[in-house]
Amino acid sequence: MKKMLMALVMMASVGASAASTINTVMSSVNETVMGQIALNNPFNWVVGDTAVYNLTMATFIKGTMTMTIKDVQPTTVTIDQSMDLGFAGKQDCIEVIDSTTGAVKSMVCNGQNQNPGDTSDVTVVDSKEDIVTVPTRTFICLYIKTHSASQNTDMEQWANPKLVPVMGLVKALAPSQIGQVTIELASFKKM
Repeated sequence: MKKMLMALVMMASVGASAASTINTVMSSVNETVMGQIALNNPFNWVVGDTAVYNLTMATFIKGTMTMTIKDVQPTTVTIDQSMDLGFAGKQDCIEVIDSTTGAVKSMVCNGQNQNPGDTSDVTVVDSKEDIVTVPTRTFICLYIKTHSASQNTDMEQWANPKLVPVMGLVKALAPSQIGQVTIELASFKKM
């Protein structure tokens, strides 16, 4: 009984860590992608636009994330982000971002206010046109590699906001405490 309880506690801890890591990754993706694209290629957010992603952390946490535009105002966009990480749990977040900068103004997950993570030390170290293949198809994207000075880590992102709704994200790779996080576009729907 004691071993089962310990296993449950460890699984809950991994689940919380996984969800927190993905929230931090997505906050960084929002700001980086928008910062690199918004000036030359404004986003066209429409309520109901949806993007569905496959998530993998390390090799043992697999799940999905669905991002849907819920509200569009002159300077903000509200995104519903629902994650199902299998045994690591589910999480539903409402994220309000500044539509001019990509900065996360607020994030509430499962009814609790969240700290979206500090992305002020993240710098772009590479940006170029690139081709990436995900389960849906092959995309021509803007490739962005960023570096976090405080974490001493790099993250890679591929985005195509002309074709992919919500944030335009096609793929992201980021390190975490329990292994690499991989986010890949599985499907999308434009209204």
